[in-house]
Amino acid sequence: MTPFVEGMLAGYGIAIPIGAIAILIMDASIRRGLAAGLMAGAGAATADFLYATLAVVAGAVVAPVLAPFAAPLRIAGGIVLIAIAGLGIWRGMKVESDKAPRAPASHPLRTYLQFVGLTIINPMTVVYFTALVLGTGTIDARSRIASGLLFIAGAGLASLSWQSLLALLGSIAGRRLTPRMRLAATVVGNLIVFGLGARLVIAGLA
Repeated sequence: MTPFVEGMLAGYGIAIPIGAIAILIMDASIRRGLAAGLMAGAGAATADFLYATLAVVAGAVVAPVLAPFAAPLRIAGGIVLIAIAGLGIWRGMKVESDKAPRAPASHPLRTYLQFVGLTIINPMTVVYFTALVLGTGTIDARSRIASGLLFIAGAGLASLSWQSLLALLGSIAGRRLTPRMRLAATVVGNLIVFGLGARLVIAGLA
């Protein structure tokens, strides 16, 4: 699998589960129009892009040192991803509060910056990307820079496309996702994460 495809799967895996940020993006689009929703989505995607970049840079620095431990590293990374997926599904199955958070009303640029900040405070995102990058060995010695850039591009584009879709759905529907739809998206997103983790464990055992 190419680094770009790895990045896209990683981006969709972290973006698709419906949480507070997704609801805020749709709320911004519903209450203030598609442009505001797209700016909010771009802010969330930027945070995912930054975390993917951080994980790739960290992976490029430590990967040569950890190369002799490639198999255990893949297994450990896979277990981390499986745990993240399980936790995400468990949280999604819990009863949600009746009131979703309200998106802050502001200028489009300020909306963008607010959503960068709101999304970037989630430390689980960097754990997710780091486990995936180190586990898959996406960054190899022969094409480190090219592979890293492709992974980052894939992750960023995947996240941006999903967040933009949420903004579009919000502007069309005029209401937020129903609890059942939200749960379905959460399960699908976390199943992608689970699949990535299982693949790493199998590769490490092989």
